[in-house]
Formats: sequence, C-alpha cells, structure tokens
Amino acid sequence: MTPEFAVDLLRNAFFVAGIASGPMVMAALIVGVAVGVMQAATQINEASVSFVTKLIAISITFVVVGAWSLQQLVDYTTRAFSSISTIVQ
Repeated sequence: MTPEFAVDLLRNAFFVAGIASGPMVMAALIVGVAVGVMQAATQINEASVSFVTKLIAISITFVVVGAWSLQQLVDYTTRAFSSISTIVQ
C-alpha cells in the first residue's frame, strides 16, 4: 500500500462521512438558529425547547434522506472492501 493510496482512502472516508451526515447537521443548525432567535425575541430560555425541536428536525431529515445517506455509506464500504485486493498485492 502506498502512502498516496492510504491518504486517498482516508480522504474519501471523511468526504463520505460528511456527505452522509451533512443534511442532518444542516437541519440542526438551521433549526437551532431559528429557535435561538425566537427564544431571544420572546425571552424564553428553556433548553428543552431547543433540544426537542432539533431532535424533531433531525428525525424528519433522517426519514427524508436516510436511505440516500445509507446508500452512500454502503457504496463507500463496498469500494473500500473491493480495494483490499489492491492493498494486498
């Protein structure tokens, strides 16, 4: 195994992890900012409001894009396992 191949494998792993988790993280970010603005405007500083709304947003996002994210992870894992023969030689 060459160092370039190892770096490429690790870079692809980080990229796929970002692609698979990106929609859920973005949903949490958007909802968190919106809830934070609403809490600042209404002066209701309850932590459970922010947590529950983020949890709901992440759950909905996972239902919508979960199959696609899982397919990305499965494709990467398949490519990684199929490259084992290249690594061994």
